Amino acid sequence: MLTLTQALYDEIVAHARADHPDEACGVVAGPAGTDRPERFIPMLNAARSPTFYEFDSQDLLKLYREMDDRDEDPVIVYHSHTATEAYPSRTDVTYANEPGAHYVLVSTADADGAGDFQFRSYRIVDGVITEEEVKVVTAY
Repeated sequence: MLTLTQALYDEIVAHARADHPDEACGVVAGPAGTDRPERFIPMLNAARSPTFYEFDSQDLLKLYREMDDRDEDPVIVYHSHTATEAYPSRTDVTYANEPGAHYVLVSTADADGAGDFQFRSYRIVDGVITEEEVKVVTAY
């Protein structure tokens, strides 16, 4: 189960909506070994695409060095789907290289307000997708 604060939930959703119609992406880091997301880190989608996201390699290297210096793990890796449901694509599964992370997908297909908004979390390990419950709390 993924437990995160309302503030982090709101930040992830706001980033997804702000970058629409392109996919948004980012990380929420937390103290190493805790599985507690704390620090919201929106990233630039280097692909600038409505159907694909890609972290800039230099930005990602900088982020991992920073997390290492702060003794943090990437607790959540998130991105948005702009026209489809919040379910990992084959490409998402291929790029899921953090077995301890929660992979959050936000669908912004409802950008016009007509569709269903989705915020879903998955574990992706060795190509196997497992959806998990999301619990939003006011504070830890």
